[in-house]
Amino acid sequence: MTTFKAFSDADILTDLKAQVPATQIFTDTATLTKYSFSKNLTDEDSGLALAYVEAHSTADIQGTLKVACKYHLPVVPQSQTTSTVIGSDGIAGGLILSTAKMNHILEISKADSLAVVEPGVINGDLDQAARKQGMFYAPDPGSKPISGIGGNVMTNAGGMSTVKYGATKDNVLGLKVVLADGREIKLGGRTLKQAFGYDLTQLMIGSEGTLGIVTEVIVKLLPIPLGTPVMGVAFFDNMTALAKAVAAIRISGVYPTMLEALDGQTVAALDRYEKTQYAADSAAMLIFKLDNGGDASMQVVQKLLAEQQASNVTITTKPAEQAQLEKLRRDMLPAVFAGQNHIMEDMAVPLSQLAPLMDYIQDLAQRLNVKIYTAGHAGDGNVHPTLVWPKEAKTVPENIIVALQEMFHKTLALGGTISGEHAVGMLKNQWNNAELGEDVDELQHQIKGLFDPMGILNPKRKIN
Repeated sequence: MTTFKAFSDADILTDLKAQVPATQIFTDTATLTKYSFSKNLTDEDSGLALAYVEAHSTADIQGTLKVACKYHLPVVPQSQTTSTVIGSDGIAGGLILSTAKMNHILEISKADSLAVVEPGVINGDLDQAARKQGMFYAPDPGSKPISGIGGNVMTNAGGMSTVKYGATKDNVLGLKVVLADGREIKLGGRTLKQAFGYDLTQLMIGSEGTLGIVTEVIVKLLPIPLGTPVMGVAFFDNMTALAKAVAAIRISGVYPTMLEALDGQTVAALDRYEKTQYAADSAAMLIFKLDNGGDASMQVVQKLLAEQQASNVTITTKPAEQAQLEKLRRDMLPAVFAGQNHIMEDMAVPLSQLAPLMDYIQDLAQRLNVKIYTAGHAGDGNVHPTLVWPKEAKTVPENIIVALQEMFHKTLALGGTISGEHAVGMLKNQWNNAELGEDVDELQHQIKGLFDPMGILNPKRKIN
């Protein structure tokens, strides 16, 4: 059927350039293709965005949203585009609003133990800047060297240090956010405690750009711990045995900074990728770290590992060797993804259910004949199974789909969540009812309607 548009694309772009005159607006095919397309998007959503707006200020964001409201255009916020769940891919005919150039560290206050940053600041860059003043920024996602603080906030990113220091939500004190109608609001503040009003700061964290666009973040900083950090590796016959050892360490009182698990297949993939020889040791690897425990804590860890039948335990205090172990864990994804189609998942379960989930994943892989690489942040019950299939396959095999569905249902049955730290995006937005229940699912949509009545902010992400 023929439709008659009230405004042409040229009309909209002219208006957009008038509202954000001091910034760059890209409409060339190369830029739009780079930021619009995902191989995972459906035909309904695929296609070029109308424009890519490179915001440099709050005013740029407000001007873009004014145009989006006027012409009813979807707006997809982007920063460093590291989302793994189709959370920031462009939508056909919409606007991509990038805050990557809003990348200034506005303040580091040692006295107040905080930093004030723009959303495009890279996580690792903030941490390095804080360390120059004897402080550090604790959240440590695998994407630490490349992901932005704004994206970390919008997805409530976790990571390797969550076991001790919590996820992003535990390290944010305040935000400035532009709402869909262009108002900028201030949430939270500089105090370590705040009990006034409803906690809209925490509501905004993890909202995936569906309720507002972050323009400024106040984060906690911590003093660098005294003493010499200790890291090590230990090997186990299987991931279930490793999970039991993690549980023992977790409740021992040593407060580890890192408890990372990699199954035998993942270790073998890393060996191929890194030219190492860890896979010969056993079927599962635990990487652990204590940042200030001292000899007494290490003795406890060694005793527990021995009781749990760990083998080939190696401990190091050398910074270069510790950096190599951390790199090994961060390189897990490129090592596993190399040369094959893949999908990495992100479930989390109560700590007591980690071993049963590991058992289930192993049995599921055998039953459905699916190759699954399993790794994750074992110290907080967060598991990342990566399902792979041949590169030449044109569609996702049926057994992969069934395996994902069964893993999700099992995780929920164990009292867990199917999104521990990667957010929901479009990959899992139809599971809201299954995880949250009908009443909460409805309430989520009511909240979305209150903050974004025209439904322009990152539509179809987070909630379906």
